[in-house]
Amino acid sequence: MKEQFLRAGMLLGEEALDALAKSHVAVFGLGGVGSWCTEALARSGIGTLTLVDSDVYSVTNINRQSEALWKNTGRAKAAVMEERIREINPEIRLFPREELYNAESRERFFPEGEKPYDFVADCIDLVSCKLDLIETCREREIPLISSMGTGNKKDAQLLRITDISQTYGDALARVMRKELRARGIEHHPVVFSPEEPMEPMQMEAPPPGRRSVPGSLVWVTATAGMLLSQYIVCNLISQK
Repeated sequence: MKEQFLRAGMLLGEEALDALAKSHVAVFGLGGVGSWCTEALARSGIGTLTLVDSDVYSVTNINRQSEALWKNTGRAKAAVMEERIREINPEIRLFPREELYNAESRERFFPEGEKPYDFVADCIDLVSCKLDLIETCREREIPLISSMGTGNKKDAQLLRITDISQTYGDALARVMRKELRARGIEHHPVVFSPEEPMEPMQMEAPPPGRRSVPGSLVWVTATAGMLLSQYIVCNLISQK
């Protein structure tokens, strides 16, 4: 057992760590939730990670994203996260993808007839992209868990892992429930909070296609990312 994973091995066992080292997880979206999920997966001993994000770091990311530092502003999130993860585990296999996942790019991530990942973490913001990713993984029988809304919320204690059918008080989850049901998908694992969102003060212009900019707090986004990683690690161990 590698020394850096010794404390995890004391609880999970050597066979579990071997299973994690042989696993390939893809994280789609490396923002407030995805960045912490990625780091937790690497520190848990996942052997291969695909890191997907088309965005670059901005100053307003610094309050909540694990690799958002002043020196990294303007740099691609996927590239910066690759550097960070290699510092955590030099032996890990990494595939950074500076791309947007959507229906048009789907085949580049999921070649026809292949099952490239053992698990997928959906930390995407856009509903259309989340829906396509969920449908694609289900068609290819790839386990996936999705993060629901964390913006405008401040009580991390309310976050939980549950089925999409059991969600409430979350606008993103409400839309996802409806759209998934229309596609014949009634059940899907998610991390969500029933906390009613706060009304944020609008201090910056929203990007194209959005009516407002949500406020975000690091303890909420980081907790959501940690819950995603817990679910993935525990399920990979049980599968293997």
